[in-house]
Parts: sequence; C-alpha cells; structure tokens
Amino acid sequence: MRLTLLIALLAAGRIMSAQPSHNLSLIPKPASMVSNGGTFAITAKTKIIAQKKEFVSDAEAFNALLQNAARFKFQVSSGQAAKQAISLVHDKSLSNEEYRLSVTKDQIRISGNGAGVWYGLLTLLQMIPPDAKPPFKIPCVEIQDKPRYRWRGMHLDVGRHFFPVDFVKRYIDYLSMYKMNTFHWHLTEDQGWRVEIKKYPKLTEIGAWRNGSMIGPYSAQQFDSIRYGGYYTQDQIREVVAYAAKRHVTIVPEIEMPGHSTAALASYPWLSCTGGPFEVGKAWGVYEDVYCTKDSVFDFLEDVLEEVVPLFPGKYIHIGGDESPKARWKVCPQCQGVIKREGLKDEHELQSYFIGRVEKYLNAKGKQIIGWDEILEGGLAPNAAVMSWRGIEGGIAAAKQKHNAVMTPGSHCYFDYYQGTPAYEPLAIGGYTTVEKVYSYEPTPEDLSPEEQNYILGAQGNMWTEYMTSPEHVEYMALPRMAALAEVVWSPKGQRNYDDFRPRLLGHFKLLDRLDVNYSRAIYEVKLTVNRAGNGITVALSSAFDSSGLRYTLDGSEPTAASSRYTQPILLIESCNLKTAYFDGEVPIGKIVTQPFALSRSTGKEISLVTPPDRRYPGVGAFTLVDGIRGDTARYGQNWLGWQGPDMEAVIDLGKTETISKVSLGIVNAEASWIHPPKSVSVFVSSYGSDFMLAKELSADEILSLGRALVIPFEARSARYVKVIARNSGTIADGKPGAGSPAWVFVDEIVVE
Repeated sequence: MRLTLLIALLAAGRIMSAQPSHNLSLIPKPASMVSNGGTFAITAKTKIIAQKKEFVSDAEAFNALLQNAARFKFQVSSGQAAKQAISLVHDKSLSNEEYRLSVTKDQIRISGNGAGVWYGLLTLLQMIPPDAKPPFKIPCVEIQDKPRYRWRGMHLDVGRHFFPVDFVKRYIDYLSMYKMNTFHWHLTEDQGWRVEIKKYPKLTEIGAWRNGSMIGPYSAQQFDSIRYGGYYTQDQIREVVAYAAKRHVTIVPEIEMPGHSTAALASYPWLSCTGGPFEVGKAWGVYEDVYCTKDSVFDFLEDVLEEVVPLFPGKYIHIGGDESPKARWKVCPQCQGVIKREGLKDEHELQSYFIGRVEKYLNAKGKQIIGWDEILEGGLAPNAAVMSWRGIEGGIAAAKQKHNAVMTPGSHCYFDYYQGTPAYEPLAIGGYTTVEKVYSYEPTPEDLSPEEQNYILGAQGNMWTEYMTSPEHVEYMALPRMAALAEVVWSPKGQRNYDDFRPRLLGHFKLLDRLDVNYSRAIYEVKLTVNRAGNGITVALSSAFDSSGLRYTLDGSEPTAASSRYTQPILLIESCNLKTAYFDGEVPIGKIVTQPFALSRSTGKEISLVTPPDRRYPGVGAFTLVDGIRGDTARYGQNWLGWQGPDMEAVIDLGKTETISKVSLGIVNAEASWIHPPKSVSVFVSSYGSDFMLAKELSADEILSLGRALVIPFEARSARYVKVIARNSGTIADGKPGAGSPAWVFVDEIVVE
C-alpha cells in the first residue's frame, strides 16, 4: 500500500471512529439533514428507477463515477418509485438545483425538478463506503438541500500547459462531484492557442506550439528548447461540452483579448500594431504586443467568435480583458486615430471601446460577455459581467453599477498559490492559500446593499498552470481546496464552520483515494503560530488531529516518537532550529516541519504599519515582520508581506530604550513578476515615538548592490522606537512586465541589532 494512502486512511479512520454512524463526511454540507436511525441496505440487486428520461441520463453519469469510487454500479430502468430501490422522482415544487433525499429502511428516494436529482445522487455517492463491498448500509436520513449561489465554478488554464481531453473530463468530474456547475476553460494565451478555428488554420498550425518553455522559478529566467503545444479540435470540444452537460456543468470558454494574444499575433502578425514578427511566448507573464484596434482585427475576432459561439451553448463568453499593456496603442497611428474618431479620452477608454464592440457582436448572437475586472477601466460595457480577481473591489464596483459579478480574488481563490509550507511544496507562482483560508472566504461583500448583493453570482477557484506540467500536478493544487470552496458557494453561510468541515474532509479523503486522485496532504502538516511573549516569542503547534502525537526538537535534530511532547506553547528567547511532526505511534504522519528562528531585539515586539499589506500577501499582518522567521526568496509565500503601489512604513516599539546600530530587512527583486526593489529605504529612530531622526537612508543603487538582504549599519543610537520606510518604485515603466501598473514591494523580517 502506498504510504500516502496509508496516511490518509489512518487519518480518516481516526476521525470517523469517533463519530456517530449518522455523521457523514458529506461535502458540501447539506442545508438540512436529520438522522432517523436505522439503515437501508444496498445490494447487488438494488436498482435505480428513474421517473423521467433525463433522470436516466443522470443515473448513467452517476454510475460512471460510482464504478470508479466503489467498483460497483446499479442497474437503471424507467418507471415509478418503488420499494427496495433508489427512486428518482420528479417534484415540480422544487427549484432547478434543489433536491430532497430520503433514506428509509425500505427505499431511497431522490426528488428534484432538474439538476437537483443529479445533486441528490452525488450526495448518495458520498454515503456509499468507497472501501467496502455490497451490501452497503446507508444511514436513514432526510436531507433537504439547495445551493446558496448560482455560479459555483472552477477554472483551468490550458494555454500555459496543455491537458488532454481525458483529463479535462476528469477535472469536470471533480468539480461536478462537489456540486459545482461552471467550468471556465481558458483556451487562448500568449503561450498557446488551444481551439481549432477553421477559417484561420495558422492559429493552431503556428499558435498552438512554442519552441521552448520557462523552467524553474520565474526569477531565474531559464528555458528549455523543447517544442511544446497542442489544441482541441472542434469535435473534441463538442465532446467535452456534451460530457459536461450530462453532469449539469456549463462550460464558459475564454478567448483572451486585447492582451495575452501573442500566440494569435505569431500566427497572423497583421493583427498587431507593429506588424511583427512574433513567436509564441516561452516566458510567463505579460507581453507588450496586443491586438490592434483597427477594423480588420475586429473582423478577425468576429470570425473567430462565429466559430466559437456554436460550440458552447451557455450564456457567457469570457473575453479576458486583463493585463493588457497600452504602450503599443500609445504610439500606433491607427489606434490613436480610433481614439480621435470615437472621441475617447485615453487608451483606457480605447480598451473599453474594444470590449464594447466585441460585446455588441456577441449580444447579437444571444451571448453575454464576462471579463476580468480590468474591463471596468474606461467604462464598463453595457451588459458585461465582471470576474473580480485583483481583490473584491471589482465585484463591488460592478454590483453597484447593477452588473453581475463573480468573485475570484487572488487572496482566497487562486489555487496556483502554495497551500503548505513552500519549502516542502512543488514550485508555485507564490502566495500562500491554505484549505482553511479558502474555507474562510465570504463571496458577498458587506459593503453592498441587499439589492446590490443580488448581483454577486457566486465564486470561482482559478487554476493558472505556469508551473503545473501534468494532470497529477493540477489535481494536487486543486484538491482539497476545491472541496473547501465548494462548501463556501453551496452551503448556508450560518452553517459553515471549519472545525466541523475539517474532520469531514479527512473522512472524505477515502473517496479521493479510491478515485486515485493525487490530492495534497498539506492539511496534515503541523502548523506553527507565533505570538509575542515578554523578551521572546511563543510558538504554538497544532495539527489536523489532537495534540497528543505532537513531538518537537529545538537543536535541529530530527524529531522521533521519543522527542519532547508538545503540551503548551514553546517559549523561545534565543535563535534555534525548531523541527516538529505528528506521530502515530512510531510513525510520523505528514512531513517533518523545519523552521529556523532568528531572534533579535525586534523579535516579538509591538509593530504597526501605516498601510496594511495587500490581501494577496498579508502574512499574519504586521507581526510577520517581527516573528523571527525569514522569508524564502525562491518561494515567496506566507512569510512575506506585499504592497502593490503604497510604501511599506513600519514602526517597531522595542519596549525600552536600547543602543542600536544596525537594521536589516529582506526584499525581493523579481521584475518579471512586477516585484521591484524599493527606490529607497530609510531608517529613523526615536526615544518617544514622535520625534524620529533619520539614522540612515539607502538609495536605489545601494539597494541593488546589496541584493536580497539589506543590512543598514549606522552610528550607534539610543532609541526605543525604530521606523523603517521602504518606498515603492511607483508605476512600472513601458517595456517592462506590467507596464503602467503599480509595482509591488515585498518585505520580510525586520531585524534590529
């Protein structure tokens, strides 16, 4: 047996053995569930009887999942409800996605008026033990259930890395299993065009292939020379759409415009402002060249959409609209001519004109557009919906303008971020989003009135695949975070509780194991929580289980079952190397976590920030900068704070007057990721907290010469308060990734000596 499978089964057994038999590991949690005692026995002779033809299709799709999960399937027939059977019953009093599931000792009855029957079957799937054989004993329960939100989605980027049809179907199975109803299929990118367009064959002959890919971290800028690519024929897309429809999943295709279009420009250079030549992008990031705004480009896009629209019967077509540099438009005579002709103010309004023109075409085809929140800039197209990714502000702005919005902020819904300690995780783009953080997300902003809240359609998890080269890696990044988001968008807000969700999730891992899903086990990691304490800090340990198995060392040696047992927060008053793990007997469950602590005069002290960090890189707030933990420069995640636009300004109270002569802090220089070193760093000192005197300032050149670790010595001073200002470099210049956008500044531990 695989060790990871053994770990998961041990964990699930530990949780489930302590639960009553009726406390099922159902995800998402139903709106209402009442246990009545007793069980219904499913045997090899039990049949599914479907009252309507479409319910037969639901039963057949359910059988396909069940066959994988339990190596078992039912006979399916049409007819009326019957005893000793699973009856699928039409109840027109229920809304489309609502269902009732009734299990008695005599029968199982699932009632619905559309997709609800399918969702009832998916609940039943999770009630059938995946590691047993018939007869299956199903607890007698009464479940009444319906979703909280209309849009419950998952996204998959196939532009950066291409995934075959079989895996796309499997991915749809996963999101469907959690009662998600929308698959956002990101089909075109700088690095690859993935959909066959018969009128423009070069889009797949040229645009679907690149002559190498970025390897390793973005900052290394290293590439291989392996030809890479692939695309879906229109027949394959129809096949996937039909597959999804049988699982009540609507596919929203994304055809990126006006930016992220290098693959199209490489295929047909005349679509650009300059005429090229271009090659399909090897590097991740943002490219300066975008679609021109001349009429022939709109003719091309309309031709493309003419072939795309019939492939996807859903309401929405996603047109991207994000990260589109304006540098080429600013100097393009044809684009400037459009600005003058249309009476536009600037290039932002030109983008709005671009989006509006495409929207008008799609509206005439019976479709509506949805785009990333940049489409708000310069004015929102009349009928457009907004996908809010740069925080929640885009969704709020759209709803206040009475436009629909889907919430997908990077802070909680970007599943390409690290989900465990970055040092132990596969290379990712950055960030730190745990299962618990995903579960904590609330899609409806409090800033909105009850009427405006109606425009929040729901939420979506995003899978950007720059660093995901295989289906197994996608599974690892998606699950179990997908399960956490599924409960956020389905279950009633008042019923959501992470302490209730976590044991259900651990029990649910049995099903994922039986489905052979390569899900992440990061939830098994021992978590460290640092707090201030007198002249040092305390480190609290926690795990997915109780604390009885927690063991640790402070001298850097590997912990064993005989190491110090954790009973209370560990007081640290000097630097050390903490190692910890959870032990089940002699065997550690999950990875051994190693965390060096470097203590200084500032460690654990009171700290305040003038401007809070961005929601996407918040760490644990200001205390992140004095918790004794240095950030990982190769995998910047939870131990870094990030600001996009504002300066970093921190004030540390040392608690008493000290003689100090040096301040150190870490920064990141990764321009390809829009992260720039500060244009200056200043250290000020004060005895009273109000009369700060400059101790030392570093210029931009000095900062660049020092690299990642800025050590700032100065003449010894007596002070209680230390102020550090890292000034943001401002708007990113033309010709650099992210041109025109505010730069990021990243800072980690501030060390005072």
